[in-house]
Amino acid sequence: MSKINFNDTNKKFHFIGIGGISMSGLAEILLNKGFKVSGSDIKNTKIIKHLEDLGVDFYLGHLASNIKDDVDFVIYTAAIKKDNPELVEAQKRNLTILNRAELLGEIMKAFPYSIAVSGTHGKTTTTSMLSNILIQAKKDPTVTVGGIVDAIGGNIRIGQSEYFITEACEYCDSFLNFYPYIGIILNMEEDHLDFFKDINHIRKSFTAFAKNISKDGALIINGDIENLSLILDEIDCKVVTFGTDPSRVMWTAANIKYNEKACGKFDLLYQGKNMGTVSLNVPGIHNIYNALAASAAAFELNIEIADIIKGLHNFKGTHQRFEIKGSLKGITIVDDYAHHPTEIKATLEVAKHYPHNTIWCVFQPHTYTRTKMFLKEFAEALKEADKIILTDIYAAREKDLGEIHSKDLQRELAKIGKESYYFPDFDSIENFLLQNCIPGDLLITMGAGDVGTIGEDLLGANISTLSTNFPVEKEIHSCE
Repeated sequence: MSKINFNDTNKKFHFIGIGGISMSGLAEILLNKGFKVSGSDIKNTKIIKHLEDLGVDFYLGHLASNIKDDVDFVIYTAAIKKDNPELVEAQKRNLTILNRAELLGEIMKAFPYSIAVSGTHGKTTTTSMLSNILIQAKKDPTVTVGGIVDAIGGNIRIGQSEYFITEACEYCDSFLNFYPYIGIILNMEEDHLDFFKDINHIRKSFTAFAKNISKDGALIINGDIENLSLILDEIDCKVVTFGTDPSRVMWTAANIKYNEKACGKFDLLYQGKNMGTVSLNVPGIHNIYNALAASAAAFELNIEIADIIKGLHNFKGTHQRFEIKGSLKGITIVDDYAHHPTEIKATLEVAKHYPHNTIWCVFQPHTYTRTKMFLKEFAEALKEADKIILTDIYAAREKDLGEIHSKDLQRELAKIGKESYYFPDFDSIENFLLQNCIPGDLLITMGAGDVGTIGEDLLGANISTLSTNFPVEKEIHSCE
């Protein structure tokens, strides 16, 4: 049963932590639907300035007095503590309180054709690919995505149609708040083990997500997932599979070829029939998988194949997914979000096919839990780089209990015969790179934290430390 009546636009929503990339997008959707919106955060940003220009009442800092008398709904993120004064005040006044995922689920109910993209890897890219296809087909979708996508001008697109596309994150079972018309499961691996017990727990969670899909809709799922029947046996809606084996799946790719920048070209097959040739402008085999999932979902929405193929071709990627930031002294600098062993392998596989002399990987482990659980797997994945530099672990939501350190990963790499370097601060890393990288090298900053600032510093602030005056060229990530 819906908690929000989208026809009653006299209601007011207050966001605790409105400056977050997801929270700001949801606030903008509600504004577009005619609701009144207010919000607070600990600092003012360009995102907040944009929201203020749209009519949001913004309060700097978290105070009980920010919950004005006209507030009906209070929205909060997982980062908000239980003793937050605004949250406490909302509870005291018996206001309707929703977390970010609950609100997103409520918004989705207002769209007849909602699509939720889930999976351990590839959610942002596949969401963006599908959005590009629907835009190409003039379906005018509303989109919320967990990254910056140039095609939609940011992380949010406000459409005026019945189509809504979003990422669906499994962490803390947040995607179980969604009841989509179409649900996508890209892949399923062990991750977020600070919440999930094991792969069986993860599988149960994805199964519950799939069971929430409308019976009139469809589940788009990777047919290469292990023990797939354990999920499908419990599903009532239509099931559409994609993957590598045309004898077992409905959507697959044939005659795959790569250009000089590792971007794939392939024949798109549906139930063995060649639907046309797709030329991607994003690199790697993993993006072919993502394209298959997006194609299958679009086809279920009755999108023409021509629009699917053109939408995929026109997609230029998202920020932090093998994003070419620029070149410096003949060194290509790339930033990538990879923070799971499987993602690292995929990124380094792309790098091998990209023009380079030496592949440098500056890796920032993300969360202590993940680093501890996948220590050996991280080492095995990272060894594909020629030179490895390790930063300190990015804590994110966790506290350092002293159980794991980046030096442990350095020792694990040494066990398999791979030399690596550890530095406790970014300045030391930048100086080391300036002294050791040479023209023709490929430098990748990798991780879900703030490691990307190293590449930005090299392209900007530290340019004066170079012995020669080479131009800095800003580039757009495209494989054409």
